[in-house]
Amino acid sequence: MATFNYASPHAPKCKLGATIVVLAAMGTAFAGEALNKIFASRAEAEFHRAQIEFQSNTNVSATAWEFARACFDFADFATNDAERVVIARQGIAACRQLIMRKPESAPAHYYLAMDLGQLARTKTLGALKIVREIEHEFKTAAGLDGHFDYAGPERALGLLYRDAPGWPVSIGSRHKARQWLERAAKLAPQYPENHLNLVESYLQWHDQTSANREWEALDMLWPGARTNFVGEAWERSWDDWSARRDAARKQLSEIPKPLNSPKNNR
Repeated sequence: MATFNYASPHAPKCKLGATIVVLAAMGTAFAGEALNKIFASRAEAEFHRAQIEFQSNTNVSATAWEFARACFDFADFATNDAERVVIARQGIAACRQLIMRKPESAPAHYYLAMDLGQLARTKTLGALKIVREIEHEFKTAAGLDGHFDYAGPERALGLLYRDAPGWPVSIGSRHKARQWLERAAKLAPQYPENHLNLVESYLQWHDQTSANREWEALDMLWPGARTNFVGEAWERSWDDWSARRDAARKQLSEIPKPLNSPKNNR
């Protein structure tokens, strides 16, 4: 499935709303218009398929959280807030119903947080309360199964803490962001996004040494990941990852090398 991305073609309604875009945007910023239409069409088709499956098997856990996942993906292509709210609330309801039956379901807590993120994108007031709930649900998912979605709960928490405004406005924390993003990379080291997030974060924090280290890790795993994460379901992720990787490479290349660097003494 597709993964997180910071950028979004939709402008947030407030600064706190920008935090939620980190969780809710899914790679459309880098894809071309024609490719975005393909991705949107696929997301819509999967939404309707999963909806029918869920309505026919409401007591089957997998159909509930798979529908919530489809809601999250489809909501990312919503053209207005009203449409996004309608889609996101369906995913939220499916997850809440599943949690009532199976509170130990990590996917239910994980996709509840994801769809709450889509809902929060539409809010001008009350977004902070939703952010707190998102944080709680991701932490719950991490405690139940931190490996789910290639360390998805840890990855999401790291991005949330990294991009949220800090105290007293919201929950942003560089220390927590680094802690959770690094944990994601340790839990799922072969998943490109986990290292890519760290490269981008270290660059944002002006930690060139750590950024270079993670870049090397990303570079080493990239060829293998290309053969492991294959098929139509991964095309949107690769479109996103490749563009972000290129941007990170450019940014790293533009950082002046220290005068005492061995490379400069050759």
